Formats: sequence, structure tokens, C-alpha cells
Amino acid sequence: MKKTFTLTHPKIKYDRLIDGVKHDVKKYIKRERNKQLPEDVDYWDFDCKFGHTEAQANVIHLKEINKCIDEVASLKLTSFYLEIMVKEGFRTFVPSDDEEEE
Repeated sequence: MKKTFTLTHPKIKYDRLIDGVKHDVKKYIKRERNKQLPEDVDYWDFDCKFGHTEAQANVIHLKEINKCIDEVASLKLTSFYLEIMVKEGFRTFVPSDDEEEE
């Protein structure tokens, strides 16, 4: 998902537009996570970018998306850019302290 969200509409209030964007993002992430995993993949991971414009977009973590959207709402901006790209995730094994002593 690469999209510039506009937050202006003649009939819909600003707060409802913000809620709609959050809902669309949540729905997209859920839809991507429910897709069939390839044989050797552990989970779906996401690369995210957020900015006031596409040129100003910075890399963020998936959990920070709602905080960034709330920041846009507090600044009353009329648009922002959000990019969420799906990638394959692989778990890495980290030995615990008990296993190292044996």
C-alpha cells in the first residue's frame, strides 16, 4: 500500500476522516496477514514509511502508524503519505542463559 491520504471532504468531518484512515490501514494489515505463507516463511513482516509528503517519508515501525496519524490530526494537516510493504519474516533462534550453561 502506497497512498497519499487526503483529509478534506465537503460533507465528512475531519475526525471521521481520520477514523476512516485508521480503519483502512487496520483492514489492509489484517488482509495481508491472513494470506497463505510460503513454505519456508515464519510470518508476514511489514516495512513502513510515513511522512507529510512522499519525499519527506521516514521509516517507522508498524506499531507507530496510529501515533503518526494522531500527530497529523493534532496538526490539522490536509494530507499525509503512508507506505506499508509486506515482506517475508523469519524467526531467529536466540539461546537462553540456561542452555548456554549446559
